[in-house]
Amino acid sequence: MTAAGRFEVAPHSCFACGELNAVGLRLILHVAGDTCWTETTLAPDFQGWEDITHGGIVATILDEVMGWALASADSWGYTAKLTIAYRRPTPIGRRLRAEGRLVERRRRLLTTRAQLADAETGELLATADALYVAAPPDRKQALKDRYRFRLVPEGDAVPTPVPTPVPARTLDHPHEAAP
Repeated sequence: MTAAGRFEVAPHSCFACGELNAVGLRLILHVAGDTCWTETTLAPDFQGWEDITHGGIVATILDEVMGWALASADSWGYTAKLTIAYRRPTPIGRRLRAEGRLVERRRRLLTTRAQLADAETGELLATADALYVAAPPDRKQALKDRYRFRLVPEGDAVPTPVPTPVPARTLDHPHEAAP
C-alpha cells in the first residue's frame, strides 16, 4: 500500500479537479494507499431539480475518486464501465464526502468501488462500481511526464470514515489519465 500523501501535477483544466477550470468542481482530493477521497459543498450551479445535485455531477465525483484511487496505486486507467446506485437525493449546499478504492486488479482490468455520503450525518447518498482498463505503460509514462506527476508523502495517515472531516491535501490529475 502506498503511503498517504498528495499528488502534485502541473495546472490543468479537468472539470472535476482542475484548478484552471473556472466552471468545474475544483475538487480537492486526498490519497492514502489505494484509497482516494474528497469533501466538497456543491453550489446551485450543479443542481438538477431545485436544491438537488444533478445525477451527472454525482457520477463525476464518484468516477473521480475511483480514478484517482487507481493512480494512487500507480495503476492509471480509463473508465470502461460505471454503475451508480442513487440511494437518496444529494442536497445542494451540504458538505459531501466521496471515497473510492481499488478493489481488484486482473491484468489490464481494474475494479473500483465508491460511495458518496453527507459528511455531517453519514447518510449514504450514492454508491458506484466501475471497471477501468489500465493505460499501456508508455501512455502512463507520457501522462506522468506531461503533467510532472509525483507523489508527495505525508506520513502514515489513513482515510477517516464518514463523517469525520479530513485535513486538506491537494490532488490534481490530467483529465484523460484517470476518469
